[in-house]
Amino acid sequence: MLLTLGAAQPQTPLSLPKIGFVRVHKGARTMELFADGRLVHVIEHIQLGGAPAGPKRFEGDQRTPEGLYEIDWSNPDSSYHLSLHISYPNGADRAYAAARGRLAGGMIMIHGQPNALPFGRVPGDWTDGCIAVSNEEMDALWEAVPDGTPIEITA
Repeated sequence: MLLTLGAAQPQTPLSLPKIGFVRVHKGARTMELFADGRLVHVIEHIQLGGAPAGPKRFEGDQRTPEGLYEIDWSNPDSSYHLSLHISYPNGADRAYAAARGRLAGGMIMIHGQPNALPFGRVPGDWTDGCIAVSNEEMDALWEAVPDGTPIEITA
């Protein structure tokens, strides 16, 4: 009898080349990672804001933005397992919200799971508009996605 039958097998950590472009498909819950113009990896089962349909318009709407932005800084001391900041809101986002007497919001990140979670993932869409991935995926993104990387977020 094989003693490891049914036991979890250790997985090799995800290793990515330097990423030059990120595309998120909200509806499909996927994040495509490109290096040197070619697709090198797809992260599935990304998690979004609690109200994921439609673009982010206002602070507190729990939506994830849609459009072209960039990863502009990283935070190793996040409340979640690492985080990469997305440059939302841009001028058009701020103008849209201001024209309606509202704030556009901000602090939209790609991040791992809450630091207080001992293991696993929070189920469903649970962020305030951020994009959440597993901690293992976040480790790989942290190493491979430099500041200035363009990110396109689509419906």
